[in-house]
Amino acid sequence: MKRYLILLLFTFQGLLAQVQFEARVSKNTLGINERLRIDFIMNVDGDNFEQPSFDGFKIVAGPSQQISQSWVNGRSSFQKIYSYILQPNQKGSVNIKQAAIEFNGQIYKTAPIKIVVTNAVAQERDPDDRPQGSGSETLNLVAEISKTNPYLNEPITVVYKLYFNNIGVNGFKELAKPKYNDFWNQNIEIKHLAIEEGSYQGQRCYYVILKKTILYPQKSGRLTIEPLSLDINVELPTNRRDMFGQMITIDDNKVVSAGAKTINVKPLPESSKPDSFTGAVGKFNFIVTPSKTSLKSGESLDLIVSANGTGNMKLFTLPKPVVPNALEMYDPVHDEKVTTSLSGMSGRVSDKYTIVPQYKGKYVIKPMQFSYFDLNSGSYKTMTSQEITIDVLDGPMQAEANNTANAAKNMISKTDQFKYIKPKTTLVSMVKNDFYGSDLYLALLFAPFVILPLIVLVKKKKEAIDSDVTGNRIKMNNKLAKKYLSQAKKQLNNKEAFYIALEKAMHNFLKAKLHIETSEMSKDNIQELLLSRNAKPESVKSFIDLTENCEFARYAPASSASIQQDFDKAVLIISELEKQIV
Repeated sequence: MKRYLILLLFTFQGLLAQVQFEARVSKNTLGINERLRIDFIMNVDGDNFEQPSFDGFKIVAGPSQQISQSWVNGRSSFQKIYSYILQPNQKGSVNIKQAAIEFNGQIYKTAPIKIVVTNAVAQERDPDDRPQGSGSETLNLVAEISKTNPYLNEPITVVYKLYFNNIGVNGFKELAKPKYNDFWNQNIEIKHLAIEEGSYQGQRCYYVILKKTILYPQKSGRLTIEPLSLDINVELPTNRRDMFGQMITIDDNKVVSAGAKTINVKPLPESSKPDSFTGAVGKFNFIVTPSKTSLKSGESLDLIVSANGTGNMKLFTLPKPVVPNALEMYDPVHDEKVTTSLSGMSGRVSDKYTIVPQYKGKYVIKPMQFSYFDLNSGSYKTMTSQEITIDVLDGPMQAEANNTANAAKNMISKTDQFKYIKPKTTLVSMVKNDFYGSDLYLALLFAPFVILPLIVLVKKKKEAIDSDVTGNRIKMNNKLAKKYLSQAKKQLNNKEAFYIALEKAMHNFLKAKLHIETSEMSKDNIQELLLSRNAKPESVKSFIDLTENCEFARYAPASSASIQQDFDKAVLIISELEKQIV
């Protein structure tokens, strides 16, 4: 009786045990220059661990695996952990997707984790983690701004410089590009990176200009320029030297940020702003030029309205000419011939209007006004064009043309006064087919009597399949073997991933064919079971040799030809065992 009671207690304890598989992170919010640790923890010995894709992160280290098992007061506890160290590649909200394991034929997944990546933050380097150099290493990214309190639409420049000293720079990658919200911006091309001498915080060092940008603020008030962040590959000096006396360096990875910058933009004066002001800021000349002033009826002329100088050339509108009704004016063709440098935009913008006169006579195009804000004097300037007279030499007079148009209108109204009355009528029957008794009604009426028996049959079939635990496990293992064999084929150019997938495929093949678990996969047990199932000794030996070779080949040098040979060999061995095992 006591023996049965103990057996009942163990059974009850097994029923209470639940599979736990979760993901834990060291922090949910971090700067783009910080690193994140993530642990995938399970309380069972799960198989076929599948890591998430880690989109938005770079894997710095991992996976590392830890297994612990203990007995306390007669109760056992088990824990397996897969750990990774990640470096974010972008700012914003990033989701770490689900990881998955398999245990007793069931798939278990972790919950997704949301990580918020912010701007770069200040970090203190651990003294124990610092190379044993001179201590005077310099690596700083600086954003130099030409003016921090400009007027609205006044040009300012941002130059990004990387200062370094006693450190080697091998390359860099942008982690976060600067965002110029409420600025019109354009990058100035840098043809090649040149190393120059300079000073940073009073120390002599070298620098490289990485980026030049011209900005025009489009809004007054406090505007923020988000920082540029770089991931830089560096060589750090140590106190060790080689046999020739040369200092030994170590490769490292550093993240630097220029920091956010605040610009206080002053609004343009409102009290003295002229009505003709359309946003031009700088120094300009204003010209209105007709292609000709004397022409015949039916000919056309071009009226060119242009402004040239330096300033926000692409950010204002030119005034529109006002012409008499007798002149038909078409929409303008806009043209820009503007160059952009660190000093700002300069060049010429113009609107070309095509004008066609309709009647004979002389017509006047009124003077046009163009206003701009002069940064040198801090005041508005207004320029006025000259009055332009257009002389149309021939064609109908405007009064005669109006009389002819009125006579034609009256004639049309007399002939077409009854055109809106329809002489024919289309009749539509008011009798409609009733729904009751129709084919659709009868189909819907008898459909449940046909569908219900099908539902019952499908449900019984599904219950029979679900109750076959052994069969389902075999199907799952077969499916996993094919899946990992397919993954191995896709990873022929990636040695480590190839051999991991190949090993999983062969293990799942054994579990499907021999009905065993991972804990039973010893070399002797596999050999005994395969031979008892009529497998040939040479095929069994080839299978075991290839399985043991997968772990070794992951870390040994291998060519693409040898990887292809191992894949072909695995396919051949699995195919042979498939035919031999009974």
